[in-house]
Amino acid sequence: MNISNQTALVTGSNRGLGKELALELLARGAKVYAGARNPASVDIPGAIPLQLDITDAKSVAAAAATAGDVTLLINNAGVSTGASLLTGSLEDIHQEFDTHFFGTLAMTRAFTPVIEKNGGGSILNILSVLSWLSLGGSGAYSAAKSAAWGMTNDLRLNLAPKNIRVAALHVGYMDTDMTAGLNAPKSAPSDIAKLAVDGIEADRYEILADDISKQVQQGLAGGVSALYPALTK
Repeated sequence: MNISNQTALVTGSNRGLGKELALELLARGAKVYAGARNPASVDIPGAIPLQLDITDAKSVAAAAATAGDVTLLINNAGVSTGASLLTGSLEDIHQEFDTHFFGTLAMTRAFTPVIEKNGGGSILNILSVLSWLSLGGSGAYSAAKSAAWGMTNDLRLNLAPKNIRVAALHVGYMDTDMTAGLNAPKSAPSDIAKLAVDGIEADRYEILADDISKQVQQGLAGGVSALYPALTK
């Protein structure tokens, strides 16, 4: 995909990785809609702020009607409640799934006819290394991202005949507001944005942004003993 010829929509683009993705796309010549619940919070010169709450059906429909020239959809909007599947509130767990799974699905369903009408294009779902691995803490986040990975695989098969390629970005910790309280090595969002857009341009289905994502992907073939060795001692 030649990014300079594309019209992109990035959800959750008022900060963090979403903002860096929008900036990277603009730098490569794309037209960019910057989606955010509060469009006034978007501070990206050259981008078109777009009111968008991916968990609200009317907001999603309005965005699809407004951004009718989109050929590249980046489903980046996310949330992290920190909820445990066993002890967290069901409200928080629902919020994780409403955002990462149902919100991403709603955006894909709304923009599939738009992208198809415009001759085809790409969708990038921002996932996580936690799509493949649980650390035993924020189980709601891992489960929701895992569900989003399963959805991504299904959408790849169903959208390929429509000339729409569906890719996924897997990444570990990034230096964003979401990980502000974590004391761990973190990638710069600007670096991840470059890798993500490189992957889109190269028509890759899976974009592994860091070493931990590559290691965990390789460990999938080893099953539980490889991913969770403490359980098999």
